[in-house]
Amino acid sequence: MARVLCVAEKNDAAKNIALQLSGNRFQRAEGRSKYNKLYSFDGQFRGQPAKFVMTSVSGHLMTLDFGQGYKEWRPATTGELFSAPVIRSVNPNMLQIEQTLKEQSRGAEILVIWTDCDREGENIGAEIVSVCLSVNPRLDVYRARFSEITYQAVTRALNNVIRLDQNEVDAVDCRSELDLRIGAAFTRLQTLHLQSTVPTVLDGVVSYGSCQFPTLGFVVERYKAIKDFVPEPFWRLVGKHKRDGVDVEFVWDRNRLFDKQITETFHEVCNDADYATVTSVQKAPKSRWRPVALDTVEFEKLAVRKLRMSAKDAMAAAERLYTSGYVSYPRTETNIFPKEMDLASLVTAQGNSPDWGPFAQDIMTRGGPNPRNGVKTDEAHPPIHTLKPATKQELTRDWAVYELITRHFLACVSRNATGQSTTVKVDVSDEVFNANGIVIEDRGYLDVYKYDNWYGKMLPPYQEAERLKDFKVDINEGSTTAPLLLNEADLIALMDKHGIGTDATHAEHIEKIKERQYVALNPDKRFIPGFLGLALVDAYNEMGFEMSKPVLRSTLERGLVDICNGTRTKADVLAEQLQSYKRIFDRTEDRIILLSDIFKRYVGAQNLAGAAAGNHAPARGGRGAGRGGRGGSTAAVANRGGAAAQRGRGGGRGGGNAPAAPSFNFPTAGVQNPPPNNYQSSRPPQAPGPRPVVQAPRNALPPPGNGNPNPIVCGCGVPAPVRTANTSANRGRRFYGCAKQRDDPSRCNFFQWET
Repeated sequence: MARVLCVAEKNDAAKNIALQLSGNRFQRAEGRSKYNKLYSFDGQFRGQPAKFVMTSVSGHLMTLDFGQGYKEWRPATTGELFSAPVIRSVNPNMLQIEQTLKEQSRGAEILVIWTDCDREGENIGAEIVSVCLSVNPRLDVYRARFSEITYQAVTRALNNVIRLDQNEVDAVDCRSELDLRIGAAFTRLQTLHLQSTVPTVLDGVVSYGSCQFPTLGFVVERYKAIKDFVPEPFWRLVGKHKRDGVDVEFVWDRNRLFDKQITETFHEVCNDADYATVTSVQKAPKSRWRPVALDTVEFEKLAVRKLRMSAKDAMAAAERLYTSGYVSYPRTETNIFPKEMDLASLVTAQGNSPDWGPFAQDIMTRGGPNPRNGVKTDEAHPPIHTLKPATKQELTRDWAVYELITRHFLACVSRNATGQSTTVKVDVSDEVFNANGIVIEDRGYLDVYKYDNWYGKMLPPYQEAERLKDFKVDINEGSTTAPLLLNEADLIALMDKHGIGTDATHAEHIEKIKERQYVALNPDKRFIPGFLGLALVDAYNEMGFEMSKPVLRSTLERGLVDICNGTRTKADVLAEQLQSYKRIFDRTEDRIILLSDIFKRYVGAQNLAGAAAGNHAPARGGRGAGRGGRGGSTAAVANRGGAAAQRGRGGGRGGGNAPAAPSFNFPTAGVQNPPPNNYQSSRPPQAPGPRPVVQAPRNALPPPGNGNPNPIVCGCGVPAPVRTANTSANRGRRFYGCAKQRDDPSRCNFFQWET
């Protein structure tokens, strides 16, 4: 009887896959890692009886780092990082998992990889294979491909195993090495320079990442567009008429004019008219389209806008639901349901839900699901959809995400909302005005999709050629308004549009620039850049390098796609990108003084002095920049998930964990005290006012051994006391505020709720 070793990406997935394949008849045993169990059961592999052992890793097993000679951060060796030898080894946190894999491999004949079916999962699978083959080179290696953890899906995957895709493995290896070399070189260059020029202000790594910087660039670009915006006054005419007790407003065909005198002339002409003439009354069917099948980018944007969650938290919830078998794989670029997919059974499964059961039943009585598909497919996974019913009590913290996915799925496969629109057009001395109304006849998908609205507005009856003697025309004044600061959904949309990162990594890049305190969220949950973020973007722009623009990274992403498609090699893309970045690095090194000069201009002498009293404890190891794998790690390539590392696709690169590497935390004043033109609301203020309140992150590490339980410092660089709110909305809630008295003119406006 064949012995088959199966390895999933994390323990929850391993347990649920084993449960499905064994019919809930597996035996559990402990592995070397207490977080990664062994699940044994009998079954069949390729038509033959087999004994299965299912276990798991906790994301990436391997790390990529420089050799010992490059552990210390020295200016003399920084430029050598583009060509220095790199070493791939097992992460020290994963040694117990490695031991389990080796022990189980010795007696196995077949190895089946069950990691997530994407590039990163393929690379993790290759790491597993490397460890297992090191003790048993005779293993026959297969790969199971699946998009959901259901009996049908995992059984089909086991019966149709394939081989690992080496092109995808190479693409991740290429990206990992580039992120390590580029991130480490620029991170050390920036950090060492600012450490030597403004040591009293900067207390952290000034990291560079080829995805971080364009993401930061989008925030800075929008902030500057608002800062530089000059409102322009305009005038417009508005027609008004009252009939059957209904006030009807008519919109001017010219919309608005930027010349007051000309607008007043039109106004006089209209008011001199004896009547307005109804020139047409048009009625037409109107539809409000149901949502398109859900891909990862749209899911993240919906979660941000409708659930008020961060994309990171939304993805974490979706992944928990996936590994528990409630929803399909949440990392997908596809918004087209395959024709062969059994959508009817998925809809029927929701028929008894107290929340949307009647709607699901109605879909089936009307002929079954009819999905509205998009135009994108990654040829790997279907759109995100629900798999089985659940209750709020069952899912607790993940219910809102499950509800969003389920309601979106049911809305997508139902029908559009329909109604009748009416447009009335009138003529007043050759000036045309229009009024629109709509009557909703069938709410369709809106009955289940509470995240969208469509309001009816009924017009009173009008007849063509009718003369309206009581028609009035008013003149209104307004002004153009600046765009809003970006929220997370806006930022994800820009990253997706310009090819920065992937659908699975957008959230982590955003979290990284927040963690580095290059940006913070204002009370409206919109991004506002800090001094350091502004200085970094401005410095590279003045050097002549558009490092904050998306061109460099999107070129790399296209190269990775080419590797996956087999049209380019890893070595080709690696050499091209390293040559490009090394050329920029050499020129940056010659002009790096611009960075500290610009940073000093933003911070100013007063803040430089005030920061000296702040919190500047060194961390215990150097961390680099760039995109890690999934999860966190102390070494160059971060892990994807697991007990020793938080699940995610983040993680620092390029610093290693050598104690000699300098690491300083940023004083929170860098973000709490933005330049005067940073705004606390979504739109810029119309007149100068007091310094805005910005929700700033805490210092990452308090000074060791100082005995101070409150590491929060305000913008003045002193510990912020805890106060208690006394407003009706937040009475009794505790918050941090400035230590100075309210009548002190030097008092800052720092504010942060106690967590």
